[in-house]
Amino acid sequence: MTVHFIGAGPGAADLITLRGRNLLAACPVCLYAGSIVPPELLAHCPADVRLVDTAPLTLDQIEAAYVAADAAGQDVARLHSGDLSVYSAVAEQIRRLERRGIGYTLTPGVPAFAAAAAALGRELTLPALAQSLVLTRVSGRASAMPPGETLAGFAATGATLAIHLAVHALDRIVAELLPFYGAGCPVAVVVRASWPDERVIRGTLATIVALAEGVERTALVLIGPTLAAEGFRDSALYDADYRRRFRP
Repeated sequence: MTVHFIGAGPGAADLITLRGRNLLAACPVCLYAGSIVPPELLAHCPADVRLVDTAPLTLDQIEAAYVAADAAGQDVARLHSGDLSVYSAVAEQIRRLERRGIGYTLTPGVPAFAAAAAALGRELTLPALAQSLVLTRVSGRASAMPPGETLAGFAATGATLAIHLAVHALDRIVAELLPFYGAGCPVAVVVRASWPDERVIRGTLATIVALAEGVERTALVLIGPTLAAEGFRDSALYDADYRRRFRP
């Protein structure tokens, strides 16, 4: 028996990977985060699948579902939103599986920041402007930030910031970043990226709080000069004078 953790992608049902879809179709048990995973994805499950919505469950109850499936010799598809590598709460589930000797796999999904960048029609790294992307968040009820990981510290690098689970603290984010990026720095709030009701709010550090008033959850905040840059230089990758092994 194996638990297959699957990144469902950011929202659009057709952004799941082929591997993830095939695993859904093969597993007789599916645990899914019903509060945020699109229900259309469950159509890939077998007709006689046993569905378990984990939204109201505790970690102990989720573990019990794994143990029951293990006892029955049934593989489990564990469907999470976005990608498994960040803010997925997969690590503590894996720890419990390992303690019990239950096997597992991880199938990545399209991350929210990638879907947000697509909605904006932007590349988040540009030559000589920003070559780093910082995925971060602010302290909240579910998890506090480590002392060394501060918005000010990340902002000092000038990198593009993708701030997750933080739109409720937008005024605090703006106050911390203004000294580093300036009032005119582009900001975008992408609400429910890739969902049918996706909404993109564009502004600057000076205007975004007012523009995004009323947005409370399921939104990603992107900040940095790459969001509106026009005069950046071309990458050397496709320059005629750039010598590379694949070009005669």
